[in-house]
Amino acid sequence: MTKATIYHNPRCSKSRQTLALLEEQQAEITIVEYLKTPPSVQDISKTIELLGLTSPREMMRTKETEYKEQNLGDAALSNEQLIEAMVATPKLIERPIVFANGKAAVGRPPENVLEIL
Repeated sequence: MTKATIYHNPRCSKSRQTLALLEEQQAEITIVEYLKTPPSVQDISKTIELLGLTSPREMMRTKETEYKEQNLGDAALSNEQLIEAMVATPKLIERPIVFANGKAAVGRPPENVLEIL
């Protein structure tokens, strides 16, 4: 049985669909409601690495009001500043993210996570 961890927001339809897909695959699931328990700087840095991203901005919800209010589109911001923004405002983190078998995938669409199970 595959063990999987999901950064989950129960109010998000894609997150719910991804969780249901993991359940269908009979994965042993650990649910992290990241809005209630935000990941640390180290957790986000490792997630960026596992996702194979070149910038933290690729893991951010750029259409959120908080993104615009915090001027996070500013190209002068460092990767560290962007990561700190996600720690301080976890709503900015793209969702859902699933971790399994030493890999990570964003569940948009939910079927993306099947590649890492």
